[in-house]
Amino acid sequence: MIYAIGDIHGQKAMLDQALDLIEQDGGKDAQIVFLGDYTDRGPDSKGVLDTLIYGRDAGRNWTFIKGNHDRSFYRYVTQGIEHDPMVKSGISWINPRLGGMATLASYGVIGEPELERRTSETLETLVAYHIDGKRIPADAVQEQARSAVPQHHLDFLNDLPLTHVTNDFLFVHAGLRPGVPLDQQDVEDLLWIRGPWLEDDRDHGHLVVHGHTALDAPQHHGNRVNLDGGAGFGRPLIPAVFDRRDAWLLTATGRQPLRP
Repeated sequence: MIYAIGDIHGQKAMLDQALDLIEQDGGKDAQIVFLGDYTDRGPDSKGVLDTLIYGRDAGRNWTFIKGNHDRSFYRYVTQGIEHDPMVKSGISWINPRLGGMATLASYGVIGEPELERRTSETLETLVAYHIDGKRIPADAVQEQARSAVPQHHLDFLNDLPLTHVTNDFLFVHAGLRPGVPLDQQDVEDLLWIRGPWLEDDRDHGHLVVHGHTALDAPQHHGNRVNLDGGAGFGRPLIPAVFDRRDAWLLTATGRQPLRP
């Protein structure tokens, strides 16, 4: 059996509940794959990373996949990059819609961002943070973030793989470009794809387990399972367990079958 947890998005309390459900079902040695997007939007991205890194260092049988939000967080802290070309709206990572403001707050960089967008054709940018009555310029905010985020958190995020493959399953954050072999997949698709992937019903050789596209609850689509139930927007974080191609969701009342 193998367990999986979808997009956590800074929801530390939900993560703790999900881990407890898995331990009740499969014990402390349960194999778990985490599907990425550990940070942003929720209130405690720092606490989520602390928990994941603690489990890794304690020798738990946990595998971690990189999500697009994890990469965006890393790039802002280490390089001051606010934008990803895949975000077509052009909003800053700091914008509450993407959730960077909440992530920084979990590390103690707490304030009200001053964002600017001169025209609809330009990128939204951070101008300053208002912290304790002071207006802190954007470059100083990034410096504060670099000082606040522990290096081992950054190393963890930077070293995450993009996929995990077993005999029966392929785990990835967003999905695959249909018809393209795994070793030829584009990084941006693995982190960001929606359109052609979500509309494709072909068999991919493995049951693909992914997140990224928030639903009201996890769903089985026959050739793939989407475990992003919208925890980043306050909906429950529901773990799943897989045995060969059979799948169940773990709830407080026990296993619930997850079928196409």
